[in-house]
Amino acid sequence: MEACVNIGLVGHVDHGKTTLVSALSGIWTDQHSEEVKRGISIRLGYANVTLRKCPQCPEPDAYTASEVCGICGAKAEPLRTVSFVDAPGHETLMATMLSGAAIMDGAILVIAANESCPQPQTREHLMALDIIGIKRVIIVQNKIDLVSHDDLLVNYEQIKEFVKGTVAERAPIVPISAQQAVNIDLLIDIIEKEIPCTAHDATKPAHMFIARSFDVNKPGTAIAKLLGGVIGGTLNQGELKLKDEIEIRPGRSVEVGGKSEWVPITTSVSSIVSEKEKLKVATPGGLLGVGTKLDPALVKSDSLVGQIAGTPGTLPPVWKSFTMEVQLLDRVVGSSDELNVELIHTSEPLMLSVGTATTVGIATSARNSAVEVALKRPVCAEIGSRIAISRRIGSRWRLIGAGTLIK
Repeated sequence: MEACVNIGLVGHVDHGKTTLVSALSGIWTDQHSEEVKRGISIRLGYANVTLRKCPQCPEPDAYTASEVCGICGAKAEPLRTVSFVDAPGHETLMATMLSGAAIMDGAILVIAANESCPQPQTREHLMALDIIGIKRVIIVQNKIDLVSHDDLLVNYEQIKEFVKGTVAERAPIVPISAQQAVNIDLLIDIIEKEIPCTAHDATKPAHMFIARSFDVNKPGTAIAKLLGGVIGGTLNQGELKLKDEIEIRPGRSVEVGGKSEWVPITTSVSSIVSEKEKLKVATPGGLLGVGTKLDPALVKSDSLVGQIAGTPGTLPPVWKSFTMEVQLLDRVVGSSDELNVELIHTSEPLMLSVGTATTVGIATSARNSAVEVALKRPVCAEIGSRIAISRRIGSRWRLIGAGTLIK
């Protein structure tokens, strides 16, 4: 069953996002060597989960991610498949979280009950969801097995106070223990009610946000057996079929007359995989791995992240510079210090997240709410796209506001 919706797992580092994905899917998404060694998520992790319901047990006990009901042993009936996007919570990886947020249809904000709320990246991630426009949010109060009942209630009140005036103000708060698989049935019940499958237009030309790209060939593979590069992400419109010709923009940088120019990449689709299921046709919603005939060197180490793939001649324009309408926050989020946000000034470098792309832009003109930026790396984006804006404060990029691409 192909996934129909992308649900992000966001929140502060070590609050249990990856453990929750594992409790739901049986998949540990931290598979990169550095992730295993350091015990934190570094890259975006993905897992597809088929949500099911027991035909015999009452709600919410009836909800499960297992094929067999753990209570009565009956065969659970599949409801739908969802894709979970596990975003890193460490403060140095905010750009990765923002690129992941661009492909989320809804989000689960994970907050540990054994720490005071909010922690710095809890605040930053919630603000990012608001800026990017994600309206469907569920709050998970995790690690309830580690605190007393009284401390749990104190933490609950802290959460309620924290989300006042935000996109999550009326979000349900679900107490769970991901480690002990407590209340997972209740969480699935809430997911079914709060984050429905998103309607996408499958009649338009195919457009796919690229959130991962990689070489699947093992070292030493014979030339005759090499496979083309793989791009991963989600279709936000249209359908993608085997053997379809696709274009990738901005593409690759080439030297033309002593100057660097970006030219689109064209290739064809050789395989489509949703988790482990091979597809002939991919539709919007859910996460995909698309095999291509690209030279693996073009895709290795996520080198195509932030680009858009789709039907040739239909992709959004490529921008080397643009003007954005800016709305700054009152205070810097993500740091322990509550600093006021100053106006953007000319020549200031900014980190800009547009779709799954993250680039640095230099403000060439800053007047009132309109800011012109020249980009270090071009982006492919529609007019009206939302932009997350971060400023270098100390040694970190900190979220300071949102923008809208206007020209």
